[in-house]
Amino acid sequence: MSLSVYVIAYFILITVVLGMLYIYPKLELHLLLNTYHNSILDTFFKYYSTLAEWPLYILALIPMFKKKFKLTLFFGLCELTGGIMLQILKHTICTERPVCAFEHYQNIILPLVQGVNMHHSNSFPSGHASTFFVFFTCSAIFLAYHYRNKMNDNHKKLLARLTLGTMMLLFLVLATLGAYSRVYLSQHFLSDVCMGSIIGFVTPCLIFYFGRHKILKLKLNETKND
Repeated sequence: MSLSVYVIAYFILITVVLGMLYIYPKLELHLLLNTYHNSILDTFFKYYSTLAEWPLYILALIPMFKKKFKLTLFFGLCELTGGIMLQILKHTICTERPVCAFEHYQNIILPLVQGVNMHHSNSFPSGHASTFFVFFTCSAIFLAYHYRNKMNDNHKKLLARLTLGTMMLLFLVLATLGAYSRVYLSQHFLSDVCMGSIIGFVTPCLIFYFGRHKILKLKLNETKND
């Protein structure tokens, strides 16, 4: 199934990230990931990061215009569930943001992006990273199950699988860029976005697993109507 491409690629990614977190000290790793800045990347990550603040929520409303209310409801439920867990962790652990952590080292100049409003507390985990992964994990699930019954033509099946596999990787790249943007902007450490991505990945998978019968029934009905 094409969804397995997304899942396997994510586990490879998270394994690499956990390895980096194990090998490097927290502050050293942040500097390592923040070494290279230029005006193009500054502008890109500054605005790309804001997608998780409201544009992704607007995109999640699109299914409603096609009378597919349960798809938007699924995204909303995933975001709400993940958000509750995230806020509990944020206000329980209460860790410093990078700008505060590096204030103790006068000889280190943290590269910052002009025009970005810096936050100072409740760093772990990253809410933006969670939102990015909730949105694109939901998108990957929807896409995989929408087309699973439309690949009956053996002649076109290989091309369809390759196309879907490419889309799954693209979704993961877009989610990862959103998570990394928080490190690039020095709003979060890598450990923060790592946990945020885990929440954003696991929550849709679990909710889909337990509610898959209703969701799959919905998708089958939509396929018949198409």
